[in-house]
Amino acid sequence: MISFLLTGGAGFIGSHVGERLLRDGHQVTVLDDLNAFYDPALKRANLATLAALGGSRFEFIEADIADRAQLDRALAGRRPDQVIHLAARAGVRPSLLEPALYQRVNVEGTVNLLESARAAGCRKFILASSSSVYGVNSKVPFSELDPVASAISPYAASKLACEALGHTYHNVYGLDVAMLRFFTVYGPRQRPDLAIHKFASLIASGKPIPVFGDGSTRRDYTYADDIVEGVIACTQREFGYEVFNLGESQTVRLDALISLLEESIGRKAILDRRPPQPGDVPLTCADISKARERLGYRPGTLIADGIPRFVRWFREFSPLRPTA
Repeated sequence: MISFLLTGGAGFIGSHVGERLLRDGHQVTVLDDLNAFYDPALKRANLATLAALGGSRFEFIEADIADRAQLDRALAGRRPDQVIHLAARAGVRPSLLEPALYQRVNVEGTVNLLESARAAGCRKFILASSSSVYGVNSKVPFSELDPVASAISPYAASKLACEALGHTYHNVYGLDVAMLRFFTVYGPRQRPDLAIHKFASLIASGKPIPVFGDGSTRRDYTYADDIVEGVIACTQREFGYEVFNLGESQTVRLDALISLLEESIGRKAILDRRPPQPGDVPLTCADISKARERLGYRPGTLIADGIPRFVRWFREFSPLRPTA
C-alpha cells in the first residue's frame, strides 16, 4: 500500500484519480480548499463518494495550498510516499480576469507543496500541467520537445512556471518529478464551467450556447478514464524529471462536438455566435508517442463513445448541476 497526498482531489479529475487509487488499495489523503470557482456542493459530493469507497484509507483536509502556514499545519506529521498535485486555478479565460490569483495559487502554491514534499522526504511528485503551455503552436501534433516559450494566457504562464519549478526541485533536491500536460479532459463529474458540460446544460434547457469564432477551432478531447491511466502509470515508475503529453491524439472541430452533443441529448443547439476570445488557441493535438513508450499509455475512448457516456452521467446526476 502506498500513501498518497492528492491535492485537488475533490475536483473533476482529482476525484477520478482518488477513486482509482482507493480501488487499488492505497491510502489517500485529499487536500482541497473547496473554493467557490464552482459550486462546492459538487466537490463535497465527490468527497462523499471517495469516503464511502476508502473508509479508513481515506482522509480529507480542507486547506489552501497558497497559504504556507495553513498548509504546514494541515500536513504536520504526515509523510506521504507520493504527491499527486492537481489543485490549481484552472481555465484560460478566467485567468485573463485574475492573473495575480493564478500566479499566487498555481505558482506559489506549487512551491509550497514542493517544499512540503521535500521536508517530508517524499520520493515522487506528479503535477498536472496543461496543453495550454504550447501556445499557438504551428507544428502538429504537439511534442514535448517543442519550444514552449510563447504562452498566451496567465494560466498557461503559471503552468510553465510550475514545470520549471519541478525541474529545479529534481536537479537541486533529487525529487522524482513527472509533469503531465493534459489535453482538454472531459467525462463524468466534469466542471460545470467547461464547454462540454456547459453546452450540455444549455442545450438540454433550450438556451443558447456561446460559440466563440466560426466553429473551426479544434481540440484534442481526452476522456477522464484515459487521463487516470496515465497518472497511475506515473505512480509506478521513476523518471528523474520528465514531461508527458496525455491526450487522445485526435482533434475534433467545435462544430462537430456540438453535433455529437445534439445527437446524444436529442435536441438541437441554439447557437450564440461571438468573436474569438483572447488567450484561446485555434488547435490542440497531442503527440503521445513518448507516453506510449515510457508509460504504456493507450487512450481507448474516442469522442464518439465518450460524449454519449458523458451525457448518460449528465442525465443521471442533473439534480446536482447548477442551473445555467
